[in-house]
Amino acid sequence: MAAVRQGLIKAGYVEGRNVAFEYRWAEHHNERLPALAADLVHREVRVIASIGGITAALAAKSSTTTIPIVFEIGGDPIRTGLVSSLNRPGGNITGVTILIGTLMAKLFQIMHETVPKATLIGFIVNPANADAQIQTKDALTAAQSVGQNLAVIQARTDRELDAAFATLAETRADALVVAADPFLLTRRDKLVELAARHKMPTIYPLSEFVAAGGLMSYGAGIADAHRIVGMYVGRILSGEKPADLPVQQATKVELVINLKTAKVLGLEIPLSLLGRADEVIE
Repeated sequence: MAAVRQGLIKAGYVEGRNVAFEYRWAEHHNERLPALAADLVHREVRVIASIGGITAALAAKSSTTTIPIVFEIGGDPIRTGLVSSLNRPGGNITGVTILIGTLMAKLFQIMHETVPKATLIGFIVNPANADAQIQTKDALTAAQSVGQNLAVIQARTDRELDAAFATLAETRADALVVAADPFLLTRRDKLVELAARHKMPTIYPLSEFVAAGGLMSYGAGIADAHRIVGMYVGRILSGEKPADLPVQQATKVELVINLKTAKVLGLEIPLSLLGRADEVIE
C-alpha cells in the first residue's frame, strides 16, 4: 500500500486530504473475495484498486461493469480473461502485470544451472489461486525443456506448507521452484526457513524471498507495479477512462542470488550465473 500511495501522490492525490480508502482484506480466504468486491460496489466507490493477484482481480471484474478497476497481477491478463487487449483493454478495467508466468522457463533454467545433476524438481503452487492451473502447466513445460521431472505440490495453508516439504523429502526432490502467489509471498519467512531446514535449493519469483534469506529469485519487482496502480487510480479520479489506459507491463527483471545461503547449502554458484546477477548478497 505504501507504493500505491506513492503513485497516487504523483498523480496529485494524498490519502486523508483529497482521497480516502475503503480497505478490504480476504486474509487468504479467496472465497471471500466476491462478497468483498460486491460490498465495495454497494458503497459506490469511485475506483476499485485490486493488488491481490489474479483471483482478486477476477472477483472485482465480476462485481461491476461500470466502476473503474485497476489491477496488479503476476500473470497474463489476456490469457486469464481480464482484458482482450493490452493496448486497448476496453470496458472498465486496466492495470499492470509483471508477467511472472512467462518467466517460468527461466526459473527452471537457472535452477538447472545451479543444480545441474537434479532430476526431480518440486513445484509449490497455491490451488486457491485462479492462475494455479496455468502456472502448473507452464511449470511442467519448463521442467521438460531442461530434462527434469516435476513433483507438483499444492499448499494453501501453513499446515500444507509443512506437509509440502515433508513430501519433497519423501520423494527425494533435488530442488524447488515456488510459484507466484500472494499467500506464498506473505509466508516467505516460513518458506525460507523450511527450505533451509530441509537443505532444499530453492528459486523464488520475487526478490523479497531472497531478502528474507532465500537462495535466489528471478522476476520483476512488485513495488514498481503497485506505484503504477496508484498513478492509474489517480488518473482515473482526474477523469481518464480505464479503457484508454493501456495495461502496463513491468519490463525490469532481476536475478538476485544470496551467496550466504548458497554456502550454508554447500552450493557452488556458477560464475556464469553470478556474472548475470543483478544483485548478489554476500
